[in-house]
Amino acid sequence: QVRLVESGGGSVQAGGSLRLSCKASGYLANRPCMAWFRQAPGQEREGVSRLWTGPSTSATDSVEGRFTISWDNANSTLFLQMNNMKPEDSAMYYCAAGPAATIGRCALVAVRYPDWGLGTQVTVSS
Repeated sequence: QVRLVESGGGSVQAGGSLRLSCKASGYLANRPCMAWFRQAPGQEREGVSRLWTGPSTSATDSVEGRFTISWDNANSTLFLQMNNMKPEDSAMYYCAAGPAATIGRCALVAVRYPDWGLGTQVTVSS
């Protein structure tokens, strides 16, 4: 019911920046939570950032350290701005959509997200 397509991955040198995009389509009314996860080879999937994108939201972005997650409601697109990137940021990055934990609140655990994109690779070289 929900389709997610990531883009914007690639290679960047340490200290550089990348902006990932996730175009969402389908029935999003039951998916007020959007999130970014990442997974490096041999490691577990890790939550990066999440955002409430449902009704009555007053904030459409959230700054978490070097990363900023944001939502463009007009285009149903989730972004992840990554600045001052480090080699340990190298991973496959996945966009995910899911239900609310509570009104206005989203979890950052993979099991709470039933819809996933195929991922976009990010490689940071030193």
